[in-house]
Amino acid sequence: MNYRSINDLNNTILKQLHLIPRDIDLVVGVPRSGMLPANLLALYLNLPYTDIHSFMNGFIYKSGARKQFFNETEYKNILVVDDSIASGSAIKECKSDLAHLESKFNIKYCAIYYTPENGNLADYALEEVPTPRYFQWNIFNHTTLEKACFDIDGVLCVDPSEEQNDDGELYRTFLLNAVPLYIPGAKIGTIVTSRLEKYRSETVIWLEKNGIQYDKLVMLDLPDMKARQKANNHAGHKAKEYQVSHYNLFVESDLGQAIEINKRTKKPVFCTENFEMIYNSESLIYNLKSGKNFPFLRRYALKLRDYVKGLKATSESSSLEKASSSFN
Repeated sequence: MNYRSINDLNNTILKQLHLIPRDIDLVVGVPRSGMLPANLLALYLNLPYTDIHSFMNGFIYKSGARKQFFNETEYKNILVVDDSIASGSAIKECKSDLAHLESKFNIKYCAIYYTPENGNLADYALEEVPTPRYFQWNIFNHTTLEKACFDIDGVLCVDPSEEQNDDGELYRTFLLNAVPLYIPGAKIGTIVTSRLEKYRSETVIWLEKNGIQYDKLVMLDLPDMKARQKANNHAGHKAKEYQVSHYNLFVESDLGQAIEINKRTKKPVFCTENFEMIYNSESLIYNLKSGKNFPFLRRYALKLRDYVKGLKATSESSSLEKASSSFN
């Protein structure tokens, strides 16, 4: 598991700033993840910046103004910035979108993070970070959240106050009206919470109201708050579900619990208390699957998977053509 925080992003840009030529006139960010590094680069290089769609329509951002038209003769050398390259499809799409402007501008491409096999797609690639990987600025929109476990309180919503946490009517009111916190933009695999099973209906109502999609909801099957406090097994309850599942990430609000979940499962835990990835205890099997150990094995497995998918698609297409011919 490779994780980069916003602080890591900033440090990488500062360390590799010398790679960016100083004749750049305008920095252009690729929404949404590319806007943060584009803004940082523009600030450090003291250059104007804009997003890719505004650039195509002739707008830039300037200090003291939201948007201003720019003169094509004023900005010749353009640096298009994205946070990362994985498969390479996004940067190829950008190049296709901007192809009609290449006669007017000298357009170069920059990616802060890149995979070993696709770094050559950018003119300036700052740091190699193999997959699987998560970035702080888009972890809640990652396409693999279906393979993740999420805590609720302190992650999806705020924690209850001591007054609200009365195991009674005040608590029920909190559960139904809790303030949302980090709402993911993709479907979650399993929600694992220390909330008591008797509060399932209130929890489900809140999740539906806030548009949170998930496959499974695991709650603590104890009679009341006193029993839960006596058991004092929050991390163990969460680790048990994480351990037996095929999931590769747990999102937890409490740092102490995050460390314990990682210790018990040997899998990474992302902690919202400090926005750090907790992975002090590692599993050889997990590292083999993720590619941290012997990365060439994972690359080979992915290529084999794509090859099999291609064969299957070809076979299905051929079957449809035969069926169509028979019908005609």
